[in-house]
Amino acid sequence: MFVVLALALPQHGVVVPGKSFGGLRLGATPAQVQAAWGPRYGRCRGCSQPTWYFTYKKFAPQGIGVSFREGAAASFFTIWSPPGWRTDKGLTVGDPTTRITQLYGVLHLTECGSYEALVIRRGRIDTQIYVYKEKVWGFGLSSAGAPPCR
Repeated sequence: MFVVLALALPQHGVVVPGKSFGGLRLGATPAQVQAAWGPRYGRCRGCSQPTWYFTYKKFAPQGIGVSFREGAAASFFTIWSPPGWRTDKGLTVGDPTTRITQLYGVLHLTECGSYEALVIRRGRIDTQIYVYKEKVWGFGLSSAGAPPCR
């Protein structure tokens, strides 16, 4: 077995519900996140847990994030609807909400202010599908039962 170091954000990231987010799994160490996504990230100053933001262009909002708890990745999430992200079943950022039901059936919905989070629970992991104005806005991955809103 060998390890390939990407050192770059996945441009067309894949979310595998209940398993992985952009090639990483919950529990990944900060070193593993940097090896996969590179060393260029911003740190959240007001977050209760260490949280890193990776953006595709400097000072642009689109990208991905990771929050850590006790030195391990506790959640992953997209930021500001990055194009090219999809689930392993082909649900993509920008798809209409009707596609979610076609692929995953009826899901638990949580109101998050201006957007909604639909949750797929697989074992001890929740996968969030974020919806804004009737379209898929992004994705998240966290421990089952964690608050789905970002």
